[in-house]
Amino acid sequence: MKKTKHFLLVALCTASVTLSYAQRKSYRIQNGIGLQGGITQFDILTDNFETKVNSGFIGGLTASVDLPHRWFNVSYNIQLSENNIDINAATPATGFEEYIEYKMFTANISFLFHIKLISNNLTLDVGPMLQYNSELELKDEGKEGYLITGYENLFTENITDISQFNANGAVGLSAGFRGFLLRAQYVYGFTNILGKLNEQDLNTGSKGKFKGNQSLIALTAMLTF
Repeated sequence: MKKTKHFLLVALCTASVTLSYAQRKSYRIQNGIGLQGGITQFDILTDNFETKVNSGFIGGLTASVDLPHRWFNVSYNIQLSENNIDINAATPATGFEEYIEYKMFTANISFLFHIKLISNNLTLDVGPMLQYNSELELKDEGKEGYLITGYENLFTENITDISQFNANGAVGLSAGFRGFLLRAQYVYGFTNILGKLNEQDLNTGSKGKFKGNQSLIALTAMLTF
């Protein structure tokens, strides 16, 4: 009798373990490489200058990880872009105001979570971004010597040496199917991109310190393999 009970106990335990193991599903985690490119709309949110949004272009590489058993996927992204911005200034001779165009090259890396709204066909994308950027560069050197609007002794060439390492946050939506995606992304700069101007001996009068946060919208198309 004892042997029978012992045998039944072993059989039940074995069946339980076997059933539990059989119920586990195997998932295929799939990696992908993507190429992306598109256009940008760039601005610096600041009280120091009168700015106007201008367009640019962006391109980069993406390494994605598809997690079918999770409610999100992840990706690593490297992007290069040329962003343009217009800043209001006036000619010293006539005082006539016009928007002066600057350009800025950027390289950034980001780690994004892609929250599945409709499987992999529509995702909410959010994550941190680190950025290295060039100085602001006048697109037309003939605009040197123009007076920045709101200042009495600050010229267009004086505001080019901005902060070159910045931390951003990115949020957006991606829509499409396996192999092709359209993405709309908003990037906000958490750090003061104009902060380095405060280290220079600039005559700002009573305007106080420089402070500005970058704001960028990127519309891109992506091919994944």
